[in-house]
Amino acid sequence: MDIEVIGREIVDAAVKVHRALGPGLLESAYQQCLVYELEQRGLKIKTEVVMPIVYGGQLIDAGYRLDVLVEDIVIVENKAVIEILPIHQAQLLTYLKLSNCQLGYLLNWNVKLMKDGIKRMVNGLKKPSPS
Repeated sequence: MDIEVIGREIVDAAVKVHRALGPGLLESAYQQCLVYELEQRGLKIKTEVVMPIVYGGQLIDAGYRLDVLVEDIVIVENKAVIEILPIHQAQLLTYLKLSNCQLGYLLNWNVKLMKDGIKRMVNGLKKPSPS
């Protein structure tokens, strides 16, 4: 499946879940509902994926986990915070680099409108050439 199609499905699913639940819940509640919605759309989902770091040529499990991995190529990090901080963006960018994924979404569920809580981030993603 095309990475941009997956991205659109993630955004659409996030908006649908947020419209149904609104702000104010824990991150875990939104994550479970988002996973359900994405699976209903036929997407392959993994949650709490171990993200080891490589140090000195060794894989080290330092406790990092990807919230959601969609189709093995797009990362979704969920937050329920007052505002997205630069450290949240740095976290997602680091996960993109460590996993060699090109596209990720930082979703802050603690917003009035979900469109204000979506941050798309890329790691070397090339734009498709016009057909």
